[in-house]
Amino acid sequence: MKEELIIVLDFGGQYNQLIARRVRECNVYCEVHPYNISLENIKEMNPKGIIFTGGPNSVYAEESPRCSKEIFELGIPILGICYGSQLISYILRGEVSAAPVSEYGKTEVEIDTSSDLFGNVSTKTVCWMSHTDYISKVPEGFRITAHTPVCPVAAMENPEKQLYATQFHPEVMHTQEGMKMLSNFVYQVCKCQGTWKMASFVESTIKELRERIGSGKVLCALSGGVDSSVAAVLLSKAVGKQLTCVFVDHGLLRKNEGDEVEAVFGPEGPYELNFIRVNAQERYYKKLAGVTEPEAKRKIIGEEFIRVFEEEAKKIGAVDYLVQGTIYPDVIESGLGKSAVIKSHHNVGGLPECVDFKEIVEPLRLLFKDEVRNAGRELGIPEYLVSRQPFPGPGLGIRIIGEVTAEKVKMVQEADYIYREEIAKAGIEGLGQYFAALTNMRSVGVMGDERTYDYAIALRAVNTSDFMTAEASEIPFEVLNRVMTRVINEVKGVNRVMYDLTSKPPGTIEFE
Repeated sequence: MKEELIIVLDFGGQYNQLIARRVRECNVYCEVHPYNISLENIKEMNPKGIIFTGGPNSVYAEESPRCSKEIFELGIPILGICYGSQLISYILRGEVSAAPVSEYGKTEVEIDTSSDLFGNVSTKTVCWMSHTDYISKVPEGFRITAHTPVCPVAAMENPEKQLYATQFHPEVMHTQEGMKMLSNFVYQVCKCQGTWKMASFVESTIKELRERIGSGKVLCALSGGVDSSVAAVLLSKAVGKQLTCVFVDHGLLRKNEGDEVEAVFGPEGPYELNFIRVNAQERYYKKLAGVTEPEAKRKIIGEEFIRVFEEEAKKIGAVDYLVQGTIYPDVIESGLGKSAVIKSHHNVGGLPECVDFKEIVEPLRLLFKDEVRNAGRELGIPEYLVSRQPFPGPGLGIRIIGEVTAEKVKMVQEADYIYREEIAKAGIEGLGQYFAALTNMRSVGVMGDERTYDYAIALRAVNTSDFMTAEASEIPFEVLNRVMTRVINEVKGVNRVMYDLTSKPPGTIEFE
């Protein structure tokens, strides 16, 4: 899997995962690491190339993140993006200054197409800029390869030392020819062959799991979502009846979902799995009573997951491994090195310190969401399961703002069911994720000539391919209006419905 590797060094940029995802689209394996990773670790990984991300700091500020100058002496091609480009200039004794004119958004850039980085790129192309500092003087040995009217060094390079830099962001969709540029870096500069393929990942992972697990007993945390479903089938292919799938119905699932999961993975379903369903609704509601802080809720839900599994493991005898459907964005968003923790995912940052298993196995932890779906297709999982919209491990616990109660769960279940039903009736396709959430806001309303003081439901729908960035979907107003009418008429305790237009970033796809 790792015979070809590009590493992304994270300097705090919001697009760190997106860069890695774009490199993988070039069929080259890519990982994100903290900016202060040691040179020894980099040498051990033996990457074909290194990419420096953007970041919010000024390179000349004392507390700004920096890497060792020796990284430029490793002979490994380096591409610096935004802050990364300024860092290359600063460390190699160019000059970085506050820009007289900041650039933000789509900008026409003039390109020198003789550069290996810009082969096949138009001489004038639209790129995404986001900077208040700029390179005012390139380091010795560098030449300028792109500029704008207000940014004299929109790109620079020292091809002899295999150092390249862009002030703009080639990884975002708004940079029209960004994929060409990244592909040029991967293939023309780093000389990669493109050996990262999903079929080979599935095949090699099954083989690795067989060798790692041997004759051990395995428990899989099965939620019925895309990630855990793919993980379950992957393990089933690897170790067969050594695997027991435990489905915990924590009372925070969508309406009817517990029964739907059992119908697919249970004894009457198409898969030969040892399947156990644990109904733990009341247990969860008691643990969550009075808890309002999102991280606290996630950690409680995560810990209860493990405790339930420990109990089930004791019932079936000694269990060696616990399998979870953790994916790469979960790992990074839960904190990678010195990166900011965006949120603790229930199966990463939320794990308790004491776990009663020899080892936790996370076969998907290096995959992005769309790669997980492709792995599912390679495994022969039906499309209706593979393309199912994601559902977070903590479930409705993070779609209910504030305290979680059985009454609130019922409200959001009913509202969400109505929303999904009306989307289906309208024939709307291609939505990345859509759901109803219960806000903690109560407001005055009038229903049946009487004053009400009830909750507000927020509807969310986003378009996204990789779940790293997302934009609100344009659902027809008449559909939203039907949803609003039905929710207020049919869901007790709700008198207001709103539609969330926030993109990611600055928001996240989920509410908490």
